[in-house]
Amino acid sequence: MKFQLKNILAVMAISVTLFSCSNDNDNEMITGNGNLKLEFDNVYKSANFAFNTNYTNSNAEVVAVSKVKYIVSNIVLTKEDGTTFTYPKSQSYFIVDEATPATLVLNLSNIPAGNYTKVKYGIGVDKTQWEAGATGQGDFLATAQTAGMMWSWSAGYKFVAFEGTFTAPTVTTAKEFKVHTGQTGTDYNYAEVTLSFPENALVRTTITPQVHIMTDLSQVIDGTNKINLTEAATVMGGAKLALVTANVSSMFKIDHVHND
Repeated sequence: MKFQLKNILAVMAISVTLFSCSNDNDNEMITGNGNLKLEFDNVYKSANFAFNTNYTNSNAEVVAVSKVKYIVSNIVLTKEDGTTFTYPKSQSYFIVDEATPATLVLNLSNIPAGNYTKVKYGIGVDKTQWEAGATGQGDFLATAQTAGMMWSWSAGYKFVAFEGTFTAPTVTTAKEFKVHTGQTGTDYNYAEVTLSFPENALVRTTITPQVHIMTDLSQVIDGTNKINLTEAATVMGGAKLALVTANVSSMFKIDHVHND
C-alpha cells in the first residue's frame, strides 16, 4: 500500500512539474526587439528557376528568362493577437534580383519580439512615396536607377522586370520579350500581397526567424491571365499590363518558417 501511495505521489509531482513548465511557456514574457528574414526563392512552376533554361507555358511558347527583378516594399507583420508592426517606410524598399543572391534575403531589424502569423508587402513603389518627389525617395532612387528599375523619373519605377527570349509554333527563331510593370498613364499597377505563415515566426532577442517565400515566376505570363507573347513580345502598358499585375499579386506563397 505504501509502495502504491509513493507511486501515486511521484506521478502527481511529475504532473505538477510538467503543468508548471507548460504554464511558464504559455506565460513567457516576450520583450525587446529582434530580427526577421524574408527569403525569396524564385521557381518556375514546380522546377527550381535557372536563367536561360527552356520552360514551356500553356500557350505552347518556350521561354528562356534572362532577367528577373522586382521591388518589394511596405512590409507589415501581424502578431497572433492581431496587432501589427509596420516596418519603417524609409527602410522598406528592396529590389529582389535573381542574379544577385544577396538581394534574395531581406534582413529586417528592430522588430518587436512576438509571435507573428502573417506578412503583407507591396510589389512596386506605392503612389504616395512616388508623389513625395525625387528628394523624398532617399537612397532608394539611386539604388533603383543603378539596378535599371526606373524608366525615368517622370515615368517612374519599374515594379517588375521579366525579360528573355521565346519561341513558339509560329516563331521558330528565338525572339526577345520584355514584361515590365509600373505606372502607365492613370494606371499605377502597384500590387499588394498578404501571406499567412504555416507556423508562427517567433521573433525574440535570441531568435531570428527566416520566412521562406516561393515566387512562381511562371505566373507573370502564365497565371490566371495568359499573356500570349506571340501576339505582343513587349508588355509595358495597355490592357495586358493590368492582367500581368493581377498575376504578380498571386505568384507568392510561403513554404515554411525557420525559427532558429
